[in-house]
Amino acid sequence: MGERRGHIVLWGLYGLAWCLAPWLLTASYAQVLASQIGIAILSCLAYNLLLGQGGMLSFGHAIYGGAGAYAVIDALQTLQAHPPTGAAATWIVAALPLWGALAGAGLAAGLGALCARHSGTAFGMITLGLGELVAAVAQMAPQVFGGEAGRSANRVLNASAWHFGPSSHLLMLVAGYTLAGTAALWALTRTPFGLLLGAVRDEPERLAFLGHSPAWVRWQALVLSGAVSGLAGGLAALLFERVSPDVFSGARSAALLLFVFVGGSAHFVGPMWGAVWMVLSLTALASLTPAWPLYLGLVFLWMVWRAPQGWAGLLSDAHAALRTGWVPGQRLRSMGRGLGQIGRGLAVAGAVVWAVEALYRRQFGA
Repeated sequence: MGERRGHIVLWGLYGLAWCLAPWLLTASYAQVLASQIGIAILSCLAYNLLLGQGGMLSFGHAIYGGAGAYAVIDALQTLQAHPPTGAAATWIVAALPLWGALAGAGLAAGLGALCARHSGTAFGMITLGLGELVAAVAQMAPQVFGGEAGRSANRVLNASAWHFGPSSHLLMLVAGYTLAGTAALWALTRTPFGLLLGAVRDEPERLAFLGHSPAWVRWQALVLSGAVSGLAGGLAALLFERVSPDVFSGARSAALLLFVFVGGSAHFVGPMWGAVWMVLSLTALASLTPAWPLYLGLVFLWMVWRAPQGWAGLLSDAHAALRTGWVPGQRLRSMGRGLGQIGRGLAVAGAVVWAVEALYRRQFGA
């Protein structure tokens, strides 16, 4: 009962934060950053539907978000040629991310038929090949995908109506979709399909013996994940009003894998932590130091070596330890050891940062 009450409080705070964000964040930069975090949360949760819940390691998942982004940009360009009038423009733009979700689901339905029959390494290699194939096609068809310049469109279709021109208005839209997507994916883990997905990850042979097709379950998971990824891609297209073939790149797929793992793929909130780290790393950290890719690589290596359960797993272990009811003397000793480990870790991290920054200044003058 206490754990259930804790979940209700945490989800209530999460929903309240998104509801208040458009009103509390007044700076345009903060509003855009919050919108990016919401989009990243949807992308990482969609990826973790495969990795954490279904045990499917995908190396080309960014293509579904890219499909959603291009679908929305194409729809915006079409609507600009024939703009709707009145309040209809507002509702049409608000519904465009659903068109992106449909595009992502459609691409996943087609490509998923090629890889859902396999698992493990074979699944990963097929997704890698499909991802590179789509990325290559996008580069070779500039008349469709816009080449290096990409394609752009204006999300404001009718200035006389309530529109999404201000970043605060778009943040309201992103917050609504993020809350709805998070709630839907959380509810999915409590359904029979969520249990089947866990069985595909842990015991596919036993699941097949019970009469369920693991390939069919994987395909359904791919379609659902592609839909949520396409939704996130559509929101990103509305936010930046531009999309280029880079959205299909392997680097985008690798970033999803890296930050979902760092956040903790075994926990539902892990990808959400990873999404926050991803946005802050690619924006704030990248503006502070040119060595940010090196730091990300070091963090990833450390997590694989010392904490494969991710940040969410570390927090879960710490919470479980606090509830075990230690003897006072043992608690003090454990706290002392924990503080000592934190201190040593901070000292090592500080030394690494100092050495890296000194080397960069010496070699590149940055």
